[in-house]
Amino acid sequence: MTALEALVLGIVQGVTEFLPISSSGHLVLVPWLFGWSEPGLAYSVFLHWGTLLAVLVFFRRDIYRIILAWLTSLRDRSFENPEGRLAWWIIIATIPAGVIGVIFQDFFETLFNSPRIVAGFLLLTALILAISERLGGQIKSADAMQWYDAILVGLAQAAAITPGISRSGTTIGAGLLRGVTRASATRFSLLLMVPTIFGAGILSSLDLAKEGLLGNGWLVLMIGFISAAISGYLAIRWMVAYLTRHPLTVFAMYCAIVGVSGLLLSVFRG
Repeated sequence: MTALEALVLGIVQGVTEFLPISSSGHLVLVPWLFGWSEPGLAYSVFLHWGTLLAVLVFFRRDIYRIILAWLTSLRDRSFENPEGRLAWWIIIATIPAGVIGVIFQDFFETLFNSPRIVAGFLLLTALILAISERLGGQIKSADAMQWYDAILVGLAQAAAITPGISRSGTTIGAGLLRGVTRASATRFSLLLMVPTIFGAGILSSLDLAKEGLLGNGWLVLMIGFISAAISGYLAIRWMVAYLTRHPLTVFAMYCAIVGVSGLLLSVFRG
């Protein structure tokens, strides 16, 4: 992997990890489009930690308050604090993705790791975004959800184990369909990524430790880490502001265009 490839893929990962357009899908399509080799495990691990750093830095104050509220709810056995309830919903929503990810991650990534299939799932992501925006009630905040709402959001996140299905897209969409406002669903979706990305990073790091080596030079790894962290932070900042005032329509259109283009290109390339 060259330094340029590391920079481009790091930016792609950072931006698409948080925008509802599927990072896993783009990390399949971009190397295929340019004729690059697939990133090695070490590089993927560093991308995970880069995007985790981005969301931790952006939500550092929120995370601090949520953890304190959760600890207080444990001590007082009370669910009255909104941030404390939000912490419990994050924990509950993490469980489905964690279980399914541990069991089926490698299977799904191997089975559906083709540009044509990824393009098809991007079209499905576009449909999910359009339907959820159309039918979402948007009448409550995320902390006002019930436990079963959190489970449904968690199941939606678990569906994003398939490359081409956006994790943030499915979780925001599920939140909208459960009546959560777009701004609150976006915040919940991004906070939900903290334990999810952390868990994925730990699993990938353990796999890397078993290999006993780093598949790329340190310069390439650090370029990927830094570019993913910076672009991820900027993507979160823009997305939170944008979705406060605008619908998901632009992301649905983008996924549809990329999906159709990917399908057509895969046919022409054979």
